[in-house]
Amino acid sequence: QITTLINHKDKPKRSDKTLQAIQRVGQAVNLAVGRFVTVGEAIANENHELKEEMSVACIEARRAGETIAQLTDVASLDHPESDSHITIFTDKTGVVKAARLLLSSVTKVLVLADRIVIKQIITSRNKVLATMEQLEKVSSFQEFVQIFSQFGNEMVEFAHLTGDRQNDLKDEKKKARMAASRAVLEKCTMMLLTASKTCLRHPDCESARINKDGVFHRMRLALEQVIEIVTDSRPNGENEMAPISIYSGIKEFKNKVEGLRENLYFLSKENLSTMLEVILEHTEDFTDSAYTSHEHREHILELSKQAKMELEQLVSVWMQAQNQKTKDLMEDLEVAILKTCQCMNELKREVHSAATSLAADLLKYHTDHTVLKALKITGVEGNLEAVAEYTCKLSEQKEQLVEMCRLLRHVSGTEPLEITCIHAEDTFQVTGPQIISAAETLALHPSSKIAKENLEVFCEAWESQLSDMSLLLREINDVFEGRRGEKRVYLSLPRPGKHNANLKALKPVKLDTEEQAKIAKLGLELHLLTSDVDSETEKWEDQENEIVQHGQGMSSMAYSMYLFTRGEGLLKTTQDLFHQAEIFATEGTKLASALHALSDQVRDDDKPLLLLEAEKLISMCKQLQATAKASAQGKSATFTKVDACILKTRNVMTLLCQLLPLCCKLLRKNKAGNGCLKPAPAWKEDRIRTAATAHTPERRVETFGIKSLENHVTNMTFLESK
Repeated sequence: QITTLINHKDKPKRSDKTLQAIQRVGQAVNLAVGRFVTVGEAIANENHELKEEMSVACIEARRAGETIAQLTDVASLDHPESDSHITIFTDKTGVVKAARLLLSSVTKVLVLADRIVIKQIITSRNKVLATMEQLEKVSSFQEFVQIFSQFGNEMVEFAHLTGDRQNDLKDEKKKARMAASRAVLEKCTMMLLTASKTCLRHPDCESARINKDGVFHRMRLALEQVIEIVTDSRPNGENEMAPISIYSGIKEFKNKVEGLRENLYFLSKENLSTMLEVILEHTEDFTDSAYTSHEHREHILELSKQAKMELEQLVSVWMQAQNQKTKDLMEDLEVAILKTCQCMNELKREVHSAATSLAADLLKYHTDHTVLKALKITGVEGNLEAVAEYTCKLSEQKEQLVEMCRLLRHVSGTEPLEITCIHAEDTFQVTGPQIISAAETLALHPSSKIAKENLEVFCEAWESQLSDMSLLLREINDVFEGRRGEKRVYLSLPRPGKHNANLKALKPVKLDTEEQAKIAKLGLELHLLTSDVDSETEKWEDQENEIVQHGQGMSSMAYSMYLFTRGEGLLKTTQDLFHQAEIFATEGTKLASALHALSDQVRDDDKPLLLLEAEKLISMCKQLQATAKASAQGKSATFTKVDACILKTRNVMTLLCQLLPLCCKLLRKNKAGNGCLKPAPAWKEDRIRTAATAHTPERRVETFGIKSLENHVTNMTFLESK
């Protein structure tokens, strides 16, 4: 909105419509700033150590918002340029200054709020650690039940906070690390419960103590990693040394080689030779592995030798070209570059084939979990010799799977997938010995139900990780073959092809710059309407009301259509837009049904108006649905259809802006004094609500195993009687 104001064209003629649009944008900015600052002030009141800084930033933001509103108060002026009143037309620099102050102060508020969120996560982590220390020292079931109940509640709080944070992270690598740490905490919470119970039941059993200590240690490491990610720091100031994969090494090497086409002098031959040496050193992970097939090993060694020869040839031609730039030499250089890159591509393909074929074979071989089943049976029988035999087999299996993860990391293709491979390797490395100690405990106490339950929990974690590896392998193959699309699917958006079989036959069309510009104005109107609808829905006391929920859903979809007009968001093609319009129309029809239901509750004299508006909405939604479903062949027809869909969506949103206050008024009237307007919510509650109903569907809160975790806490009440 600010960009729209700053970039508006100074035309000599200004229509009433232009003046009204400018005023509306200015008012929308001021209202948005007002809502933002209200939250900032609430945060300041709850956090005294940052109150002064936050209050100053909020005052600055509010002042800037009011200045923008004053400078854009032009709709009532017939001749703004001849009036003494200062406006955007007479003082554009004033708007620029106010905009800069606004952006600066808003940034300050966001940074201060972020510091508070980080502090909340650290405080929550400290609570969890303190309770864990108490859990380690308990000696009675009754005391354990009480403390674990508290621990469960603290873990749920930590899960919510870190889930929000994970969604807020922009760095995909950090997001993957956070997801891995939170996955460890989720699984370890149940392990901690059964391992502690086993230790309490068998206090003199060494294997039970080792088993429990392993869980506590792993949870502490995961908690520490979460704090490292949140605070962007490493213990003792260490720098994180990310292991280099073969894929990333080859990618960087090829970029440098291809850069020689533009500049012959930007790097030295020693740099290129060193880069190749590092890549070939990593291929030794494959050639030295006992699990790499003879055929793959031979091919990798052959290609490594060839890569050295191709680089030697490239360096020779390159050095000559530096001294004498003849046409023949430049052609020879181009051939050398192509041959070097081709050789590296073949090497990449070979290591990918070696890693993925090994993974596929191992996962298929271990899919029946024979060793785990045998450990459970021999443990219940109390057969220590058989348990020892199968623990050796599990150790061998663990080594195979750890090696598989190391090799897959080299060919994963993206940093998040690399981190997932490292997490999987750690999981197998740690869970294997924990299964062994749990099985030994059961073999020593074969009649112990809790020891049996404990072994089951660790075996389930192993099986779950194997299942995850199958999904990871599929994703790695997708990246290699270029099949990977969007990073994530947002359930609030329709997925082309999922709901409508006819979509398969239609080719998506992208709009060019000129056509984007034509619908940009219409898109801005749609954006302003979504702000109006959101303002109206916020006034409802009952946020669970069906009318509010449909209104919020329609606003979110209309906002994604506005983003499309800017060439942004998740609607990438016209076909995505048409499908979104269909879903929007369906949501509008559902809203009309809710209006019919409301008409049964209101007084007779109010009913006709409400039913009339509901029928109007149904008619508009049918028109929009028909437009979205109509076929459009050719670029011109497609653009006309895009324009019509957005125009009809705007008309529905305009009607929605009138309907929401009408419904609220009728409900207030009907409830005989029970107010429909709600007070401003506390900022903490508002954050959770906003996450679910914000314009952008990207704000989805993921919390690890919260349902299951809450169930564990609830079920603890039965532990003592057992």
